[in-house]
Amino acid sequence: MTDNQWTQVRETFQKLWGYEDFRYPQGEIVRSLLQHQDALVVLPTGGGKSICFQLPALLQTGLTLVISPLVALMENQVKELRDRRLPATALHSEIPRFQTKEILQGIAQNRFRLLYLSPETLLSPKVWEILTKPEIAINGLILDEAHCLVQWGDTFRPAYRRLGAVREALLKCKPAGTRIPVAAFTATADPAAQQTIRQVLQLKSPQLFLQNPYRANLALTVRIAWTPRGRKQQLHQFIQAHPRQTGLIYARTRQDTERLANQLRDAGYATAAYHAGLSPQERRSIENLWLEGKLPFVVCTSAFGMGVNKSNVRWVVHFQAPALLSEYVQEVGRAGRDGKPASVLTLVSEPTGILDPTDKQRWDFFQERGRSQIQRARQLAKKLPPQGNILEVSRQYPDSPIALSVLHSTGQLQWIDPFRYRILPAKTAPTANLDAAKQMAQYLNTRYCRWQFLLQAFGFGKEARGLRCGKCDRCRE
Repeated sequence: MTDNQWTQVRETFQKLWGYEDFRYPQGEIVRSLLQHQDALVVLPTGGGKSICFQLPALLQTGLTLVISPLVALMENQVKELRDRRLPATALHSEIPRFQTKEILQGIAQNRFRLLYLSPETLLSPKVWEILTKPEIAINGLILDEAHCLVQWGDTFRPAYRRLGAVREALLKCKPAGTRIPVAAFTATADPAAQQTIRQVLQLKSPQLFLQNPYRANLALTVRIAWTPRGRKQQLHQFIQAHPRQTGLIYARTRQDTERLANQLRDAGYATAAYHAGLSPQERRSIENLWLEGKLPFVVCTSAFGMGVNKSNVRWVVHFQAPALLSEYVQEVGRAGRDGKPASVLTLVSEPTGILDPTDKQRWDFFQERGRSQIQRARQLAKKLPPQGNILEVSRQYPDSPIALSVLHSTGQLQWIDPFRYRILPAKTAPTANLDAAKQMAQYLNTRYCRWQFLLQAFGFGKEARGLRCGKCDRCRE
C-alpha cells in the first residue's frame, strides 16, 4: 500500500469516526485486511475492535460478511453505522419476512458494504444461495466475538464448526483471482482457544495481533459467602456502597436472574432480569432503560453485554462465578471502559459446600449436562452415514448437527463444504473444557495477584512476571 493510499485511509477514518489517529494496533489491523491477509485479533474489551473491520469494508466495493453471535450485538453495531449514514444491515431470525426479502434484494443490488448475520443465518439455504452468486463480490469474512466459537461451538451452536469451509465454497463460485481474507476478533482467547479458532476457521498464515487483557483501573475481588443469606447480604452491602452508580449483576441461569431481580425489587431497587428467554422487545427495552440510566443495574445472564456500549459502568458483580475464565474476563471488561476506577466482585460458596451447597450443585449440573450432551452426540454419530449432507441427515436425525460438531471437535470429521461432511477414523477426545473449568476454580482460590493469574492463564507470562496490580483483594491483603 502506497503512502498516498494510506493517507486516504486515515482521512476516511477521521471523517467517519472523528478520531485524529488510530490507536495501536488498529492501523496495522486495517492495513492487513486491506492487503487481503488473514488475521487473529485479541484486543481487550473497549479496544476499538469493530472499527478495524468496519473501515476496510467501507473502503472497498462489494460485501464484507460479519458473523456475530447475538442479535443485540448485530443491531447495536448496525445502528451505530446507520447513524453515520453508512451502508450496513443485519439478517437474523427476528426480522420480519418482508424486510428479509428487501435486504436480500439489496444484497443482490450491491447496496451494502457490511452484512451482519449469525452462523446459522449465513448457512441457511436462501441466504447462501444469494451469497454464492458469481456477481455478488465478497471482500472478507469476519468472525466477531470469536471466543463464542470455542465456548459454544460443540453442543450449543454447532454451525460455528462449519465456518472453516465457507471461504473455499465461496471462492469456487466467484471469478478467478478473487481473494477473501478471514479474520477473527475477540477480547479473550488463551493459547488453546487461539489454536482452536485458527484450526476451525482454517486461517492461512494469519497476522497475529494479541494484546493482554490487563485493565489497571479494575479492582478484582473474590469473597466467600458462607450461607445463601450471607450472599444476599453481601450483595446488598455492595450495592449500598455504590449509590447512584451504573452496574451489572451476573447470575448463571435464567431462573437465578428472575429470582434475584424479584428479591432486589422487593428491597426497593429499580432493576430487571435479562436473559435469552425474554422476547426481543423486552430485551431491547431493558437495554435502553439501562443505557439511559433509568435502571441503575440489570440482573443478567451472559446474554447481556456483548456489543452494548456503555462507558461509565462503575461495577460488576458475579452473584455466582462463571464456568470459564474467558466468560469472566469478558464480563468484568464491561466495567470502567472510560478508564476510570471500577469495582468487580465475585461471590463464591465456602470451600466445603456444607453450609451452602448451591455453587457445587450448579457446577456439577453444568458439568454433567455437558458430558451427557457429548455422550448422546457420540451415540448418535454411530448411526449417521459416513458421508452425507447435513440438511438431509438433519431431517432424519434432528440432533445430528450437534453430533457432527462433536466429531469435528475431536478430529473425527472433515467438512467438504459447509453442508457436506466426511467422518474420519476415531481419535482421542480432547479435555479442553474440563481443563478450562479447573482453571476457573484455580483463579478463585489463588493466593497471588489476580491480574497476574489472568495474564499467565491467557498466555502473557512475560507481562505477568512479578506483577502486583495493587488493587485486587490479594494485593490489598
